[in-house]
Amino acid sequence: MQIGMIGLGKMGANMVQRLLNGGHEVVAYDRSDTAVADCVTAGAAGANSLEDLIAKLNVPRVVWVMVPSGDPTEGTVQALYGLAAEGDVVIDGGNSNFHDSKRRAAAGKEKGIHFLDAGTSGGVWGLKNGYCLMVGGDKDAFDIAEPILTTLAPPDGLLYTGPSGSGHFAKMIHNGIEYGMLQAYGEGFDILHSSDYTYDLGALAHLWNQGSVVRSWLLDLAELAFEREGKDLSAIRGFVEDSGEGRWTVLEAIEKNVPAPVLTLSLLSRFMSRDEDRYSAKVIAALRNEFGGHAMKRE
Repeated sequence: MQIGMIGLGKMGANMVQRLLNGGHEVVAYDRSDTAVADCVTAGAAGANSLEDLIAKLNVPRVVWVMVPSGDPTEGTVQALYGLAAEGDVVIDGGNSNFHDSKRRAAAGKEKGIHFLDAGTSGGVWGLKNGYCLMVGGDKDAFDIAEPILTTLAPPDGLLYTGPSGSGHFAKMIHNGIEYGMLQAYGEGFDILHSSDYTYDLGALAHLWNQGSVVRSWLLDLAELAFEREGKDLSAIRGFVEDSGEGRWTVLEAIEKNVPAPVLTLSLLSRFMSRDEDRYSAKVIAALRNEFGGHAMKRE
């Protein structure tokens, strides 16, 4: 199947490679000529503009947008709506607010263009392991794009979630839960690091993944982080960014009168990390770098 990929950053370029490995034809575009050239070397066709990308795709076109949420996504989607034809499918695989996704779907519908909101999880490991995909929008559009989605996802890693906005809503809650999990691991390792005992924290992370109740992929990444950065994480600043979804999750909880103290305090702890350099924040920063390639601030 043929697909256009817009945005060739950490995840976008890996998605192009996974699609090529799966036998699909990819037309790739990014504002960086180097990023496009790298994908061409890997086997994709390159485009030098959105207009060029649209011209190189067969109708009905399927175009995946993998750029930062907010203005970059808004501008790209609106530009595509001015170029695409009736029956084309535009997929937003970024971390957009579900309200924006519902609005974009409605705007596309007026032009006869399908819009899918694809909550995408997997980070920089997605090329190897696949991307967990939660996809909202018209079922007809999902059916058109399903061969692409199936290739990107691992077995049982793809779910059609329902109407427009539902995919990005599910991803928003997913990331809110992630905040709480990271905070729990960060605080636990902080206490261990501060204790009177001298633990090999990487070995302990490995141990806990052998049948323990708290085993998880994040503990695999913690083991890697301690191996890479040392148990003191001394080169990492305890400064943890928040990418928006945690805030939106807390706001939705308030709007729906759902008590969510763990998720709320996890978000607030990220704010606190910008004023004090806690070891727990160093752990969270290291883990975010391991799973998503998120930048860390270093001492």
